Amino acid sequence: MNPKGPLSAVAVAALVPLTLLAGPAPAAAAPDDDAVRADLRKAYSATQKYHRVERAVADGYLPLRGCIARAGEGGMGYHYVNKAYNNTTDPTKPAALMYEKSEDGMLRLVGVEWFVEDADQDLTTDDDRPTMFGQPFLGPSPGVEAGVRAHYDLHVWLHKPNPKGMFHEWNPDVRCPAEG
Repeated sequence: MNPKGPLSAVAVAALVPLTLLAGPAPAAAAPDDDAVRADLRKAYSATQKYHRVERAVADGYLPLRGCIARAGEGGMGYHYVNKAYNNTTDPTKPAALMYEKSEDGMLRLVGVEWFVEDADQDLTTDDDRPTMFGQPFLGPSPGVEAGVRAHYDLHVWLHKPNPKGMFHEWNPDVRCPAEG
């Protein structure tokens, strides 16, 4: 048995998360910032277990709507939301997990999202805009369905590279199946 084979596989497995973290990012990102890289590693490690959607559901993440996509932009996929993690910027506790359907119909984790309510609920002000990973959150945005308040959000494509950047809202490589 050649010991280099398993070692190579282990080395490759260890490099995958680092490769994802080194992907393109908007100018606001501080990719050379040790704290940002450390928080991204924490987020990646904390969400690895959610590649199995059953584990996400067991931990309180519930499906929200169908698959979300925007023509010309790409998709966000299916959101599984844990409202207990709304209003936190803890890198280990994203409010939403984003999935896409693979060819075999299984859900595959592609990204994560943090959600923080706008304190004054005034879409014309943003003095309470949070930041994480060296990135300002998007918003404030109106709620997209009943009961969802005006908020800020940050999408992070930790589990599927996004050619538009790790923090871009939409991923052109995420597709929603035709519903019909």
